[in-house]
Amino acid sequence: DTSIWAPPQLSMLIEEGLEKNQDIQSLASKVESLKEEISFAGSLNDPRIGIGLLNLPTDTFRFDQEPMTQKQIFIAQKIPWFGKLDLRSQRAAMKAIRQEAILNAKQLELARQIASAYYELGFVASGQKINERLIKMLTQLLKVSESRYAAGQGLQQDVLQAQVEVSKLLDEQITLDKKRRMLEDRINSMLNRESFTPVIPPENPPLPDLILKQETLQNRALKMNPWLKVKLAEINQASVEVELARKDYWPDMDFKVAYGQRDESQSGQDRADFLSTSVVMNIPLWQKKRQDKKLGATKLRHKAASQSYQNLVNSLPHKIDALVIDIRNLQKSYELITGALIVQAEQWARSSLTAYEVGKVNFNTTINAQIRLLRFELQSENYLFSLYKKRAELEEVLGAPLLSQNPGENVSHLQKEKTS
Repeated sequence: DTSIWAPPQLSMLIEEGLEKNQDIQSLASKVESLKEEISFAGSLNDPRIGIGLLNLPTDTFRFDQEPMTQKQIFIAQKIPWFGKLDLRSQRAAMKAIRQEAILNAKQLELARQIASAYYELGFVASGQKINERLIKMLTQLLKVSESRYAAGQGLQQDVLQAQVEVSKLLDEQITLDKKRRMLEDRINSMLNRESFTPVIPPENPPLPDLILKQETLQNRALKMNPWLKVKLAEINQASVEVELARKDYWPDMDFKVAYGQRDESQSGQDRADFLSTSVVMNIPLWQKKRQDKKLGATKLRHKAASQSYQNLVNSLPHKIDALVIDIRNLQKSYELITGALIVQAEQWARSSLTAYEVGKVNFNTTINAQIRLLRFELQSENYLFSLYKKRAELEEVLGAPLLSQNPGENVSHLQKEKTS
């Protein structure tokens, strides 16, 4: 299972995407076609059969005039040099293995893209809810300010400021609605759905307690990274092509067997038929321009594949480190904002609202306290969903789900279904 960890709703979206996404289906079809070519690549060419007329005199065009005149039928078969067929079969198998590795990498990439859009949708949905709460709260403050202004205890500018803030939030709600629809459209597109289908966003996901041992993660990535498997398959394919190029110095052989039928002579004398055999092979006369060049080219391709593999091997640990640092920083930021800043902001918002109702603080202080609280809540949601997105990115690099301190998170919903 190359999929990333996912809660039940996301798992179903990923499963649907892997089944219906046209790019994935195209790659899967290509894998099957390459597998079908393996036996073809390792098989002999079809034998050739032919007929001919030999030594027919042009003065009479009679078959019984000359003793060497004959009607001939022949069969020929080309046989490659020993080991070539096996190497050609191996080359075709390596192409199929490489394409299958690409398919697995693209499946994992699609799973991560769906997850990223899903978590981003969750953040936008949270923003909508917080925005609605803020509109409701400011609407209440607007009523209070209007009552105070009507009683001669408040200022008209408080009423106008509240109206402006509510209008700004209503405009922001329109923007959030648009973002949500765009994200749902993106997910529908990746799932190749024919018509728009609403996507249920995630709500209140827990803070994942991930095991982030960098050395362990780096070792896992070097064993399971999907693109590293693609690069390794390219090296193996290039190695087979080098061996096949070396075999091209040896000749292929073309075996031919012919049967020539002769007519009786004009005097009625019986003539024996002829049986002919031959072997034809190519001579590497242009070795420096053909075989040497081909061998040199395959060696360069092998070198290029090895360099590309090593480059990815060298870069993977740095990608792991960067993602681990991002996740840890997001965890710390989330814990700080939920454990301290939101608590303090709640106290400030509550006390300022109470004080405003009795005229002890101005309206601007009260409204800022309410906005600050909900902005902190929105920022905490941003940290949390960003953490889940980074988790999916890290799992894509690893080629497998991350382990968690919570045993229940170590098996995805899809994996549970497959093992049950």
